[in-house]
Amino acid sequence: MKKIIFGLIIPVFLVGCSTDDNNRLNNPNLPDLNFRIQLNLDLPEYNNLQYPGNSYSTYSNGIKGIVVYNINNSQYTAFELSDPNHPPNNCSAMQVTGITAKCQCDDGNEYNIVTGELTAGEGQYTLKPYRIERRGNAIEVYN
Repeated sequence: MKKIIFGLIIPVFLVGCSTDDNNRLNNPNLPDLNFRIQLNLDLPEYNNLQYPGNSYSTYSNGIKGIVVYNINNSQYTAFELSDPNHPPNNCSAMQVTGITAKCQCDDGNEYNIVTGELTAGEGQYTLKPYRIERRGNAIEVYN
C-alpha cells in the first residue's frame, strides 16, 4: 500500500515542477541589485537587533533602503524599503514604524515587515525579500 501511495505522489511532484522561470511573478518595478552588507551586533548602531521584535533600517543599501527584523534571535527577515507596487521615485522610500513600512506617496500602501504582505492600499506585489544569515554576532544581508 505504501508503494502505491508513494508511486502516486512522485508523479504529482514531477508534473508540478518546471524548469522555465517565465511563470514566476517577477516585479517589473524593482531591479535586482547585487550587494552584501554585514551588521555587527556588538556595535551600538545595531544593538536593537539583539532582541526579538526589533528592527533596523538603513537607507544607504538596496534600492531605497533595507529593513531587518528580528523574529526570535534565530529567524530574521530582510526586505527592500522601496514600495514594490510602483517604480522607485522621490516618495517611494518607506518609513518603518513598529512592524509596518509605509510608503510616503499618496497611495496609502503599508506592508508588514515580518511577512512582507501588503496590509493597506492597493497593489499586486509584496515587499522584495533579501537573503539573511546570522553568524555569531554578525548578520549578513545580501541579494
